[in-house]
Amino acid sequence: MLVPKLCHPDEAGIYRGQLGGGPELWAMLETCIAFTQLSQISAKAAAARLTTYVMGTNDLALEMRAKLDTKRAPFQPILTQAVINARAYGLSVLDGVFNDIADEDGLAAQCRQGADMGFDGKTLIHPKQLSIANAAFSPSADVVAKAQSIRDAFALPENAGKGVIKVDGRMTEILHLREAQRTLALHAATQRNTP
Repeated sequence: MLVPKLCHPDEAGIYRGQLGGGPELWAMLETCIAFTQLSQISAKAAAARLTTYVMGTNDLALEMRAKLDTKRAPFQPILTQAVINARAYGLSVLDGVFNDIADEDGLAAQCRQGADMGFDGKTLIHPKQLSIANAAFSPSADVVAKAQSIRDAFALPENAGKGVIKVDGRMTEILHLREAQRTLALHAATQRNTP
């Protein structure tokens, strides 16, 4: 269930109490006050089964009195803060919408920006935006191949239990294996959802 304008640390718990053991919560981050308390909100997320943040950049632009263009310069610190908090507390985080349905180049640029910043995906307002977003947030064929080679190398019997191995001449650690597994899962998910 997506809840709007989450602002204070106890609000997710209040929603959870009203919903009981129902669905996981997703929360819109779309107010200035939310970002002054985001670490406290994030710390209480697990108890409320809050799993995902969704950036509400349109409402934030209004509250901030900031220009919301494709590059989103005034929003860079806020977007980064959302990603950092999501990662610190094991949450997913989705980038905000791109409003100009006709501007496919602008959408592609903003999707690449969001992917480079660490967002898990982007919220969309029109079905024609799906393929552009999937292209930006999907790993490339080269990245998938590298992830497969890392996964396969760690699966070899001679590498069982090792924390560091050499893959294609490079030192590769367990953290690289975890990233490879995430990449392969993302690749599988985007393949299922590509029209």
